Amino acid sequence: MGFRETCAMDERVRFCVLVERGEVSMSELCRQFGISRKTGYEVLRRWRSGGAEALAVRSHAPHHCPHALAETSRAAVLSLRRRYPSWGPKKLRAFLQMHADPAIVVPAASTIGELLRREGLSVARKRRRRVPPCSVSPFAQAQPNDVWSMDFKGWFRTGDGRRCDPFTLQDQASRYLLRVVAVARPDTAHVWPVLDAAFREFGLPRAIRSDNGAPFASTGAAGLSGLAVQLIKAGVRPERIAPASPQQNGRLERLHRTLKDETANPPAAHLKAQADRFIRFRKTYNEERPHEALDMAPPAAVYTGSSRPWSGRLRSPDYDQGTCVRRVRQNGEIKWRGGTVYVSMALVGEPVSIEEADTGQFELRYGPVFIGYITEHLKLRWPKRGRKAKTVTHPPG
Repeated sequence: MGFRETCAMDERVRFCVLVERGEVSMSELCRQFGISRKTGYEVLRRWRSGGAEALAVRSHAPHHCPHALAETSRAAVLSLRRRYPSWGPKKLRAFLQMHADPAIVVPAASTIGELLRREGLSVARKRRRRVPPCSVSPFAQAQPNDVWSMDFKGWFRTGDGRRCDPFTLQDQASRYLLRVVAVARPDTAHVWPVLDAAFREFGLPRAIRSDNGAPFASTGAAGLSGLAVQLIKAGVRPERIAPASPQQNGRLERLHRTLKDETANPPAAHLKAQADRFIRFRKTYNEERPHEALDMAPPAAVYTGSSRPWSGRLRSPDYDQGTCVRRVRQNGEIKWRGGTVYVSMALVGEPVSIEEADTGQFELRYGPVFIGYITEHLKLRWPKRGRKAKTVTHPPG
């Protein structure tokens, strides 16, 4: 029960004055004011001990909380959050567990989240509808260097109006960011030197995954581009995700969101400053930032270099003895059974193999890549994903 709605303070004072007069019994006064006798006696006790001021509303908070966050823990959390404003409670807690003074008690992630909310250092995200995850991954990346992923984050302009094209290269198993570089142009001539430098530092991966855009792929036979051919000659298998399926490269796409938030929102004043941001981001991302998918370890704690060193030499594929091999001519064609078959301009000067399949058709391959079938009319027939097989009779375009 409680006092009727007027002014609670005035009601308490009037109640105590009436009690002191002694004209009405305590029980009757409590009924008139709508309170219990226990509450009435408590109000009267406070009135007699401290006057009207003692009747003010008091806080119900306990005087002491044995589980309250220690000031040292609170200061450590807030300091780290201000150092890494994009890190959430789980990453902050994992970092403090690894690097904080042992005397500091690291609070739970939920406690850290509540502290950030109280301090105004976090904003609740708008809940978004999520696409169900793909049940089967098309490529396996069980160990570091099984599969790397490469892509362009998406160009933007720096403060001085210059275009910036960030190229990223990441190991899929460990999430280790191998390269993040602003290239002058998004083409083979500028991407290959970045890959070459990564191969020299870390060794060769088994495969490199990309989307279907230039310079990673083309609309020609087997989607081979000049860059894809160079990868095969380096001993790396190019892999491409299905068209319009960025979720198949989701780890790199998620990295791009973090990269944008921490280095390009807003962009730096000029390209040199932007490049410096990329360098700092890569070091922090690899060596300090805990990753939830790695049991809150940073990628550098998981990644190891490849056991396949890079010699720097590009070698055309070798084929088994007895395999029929043809070299692609300057016009993109090969000679076959008294005629010519157009293959691809991306393979000019390269050897391709021709083998008879169980169906009686002749399969055309370049190293590990299946290109298509040679028809009896000396045309190249190659399937496209989700479509009927296409017959190429002349250079596309």
